[in-house]
Amino acid sequence: MDRRLARSRADLHDRPVTADVLAGVGRRLRALRRAQGLTLAALATETGLTASTLSRLETGRVHPTLAQLLPLARVYGLPLDDLVGAPRTGDPRVHLVPTQRAGLRTVPLARRPGGVQVYKVVFPPLGREPTRALQSHRGHQVFTVLDGAVRFVLGDAETTLGPGETAEFDARVPHWIGSADRRPAELLMLFGPQGERSLRPGGDPTRP
Repeated sequence: MDRRLARSRADLHDRPVTADVLAGVGRRLRALRRAQGLTLAALATETGLTASTLSRLETGRVHPTLAQLLPLARVYGLPLDDLVGAPRTGDPRVHLVPTQRAGLRTVPLARRPGGVQVYKVVFPPLGREPTRALQSHRGHQVFTVLDGAVRFVLGDAETTLGPGETAEFDARVPHWIGSADRRPAELLMLFGPQGERSLRPGGDPTRP
């Protein structure tokens, strides 16, 4: 088959998919913002885009450009494909994009907009933690220790956990998590949308 004809047929096949993706981007962006509890004004501050531009993107009045998607992907901590809901290519691998902020190294392992998020988080050794202030936020939180020793403060109680041990708690109770000794501590952490905000680039690790 002539290559140009094959390419033309492929383009015709892909156009409905592309149109569907573009049509759904606005709804997806709005769902992400609401899941994070952000107003248009707050998101405008974090991205550098105007609130009116964000509103037009969410209502589908304009299609987003790469220059607009990049800051949104940074704020939400999502790859561009996941941000716009691009169809999967058949590759089941999760492309990990680690971030380093305030001494914490975070690696998103699974991304579902508005749903439970899974992270691998590496806490710095004792004495290098960015803060020891307790934090609280809405939602439920679960973590499992992968390596090292973890000091876990929940309200007035304090516990030390080792590899393989899991903690599950109401995140509205003031809490703090960090390494219990001079080694880094690695955790697998599950967050709801409210708890995840503390790990977002530009977020405050001491606040929900």
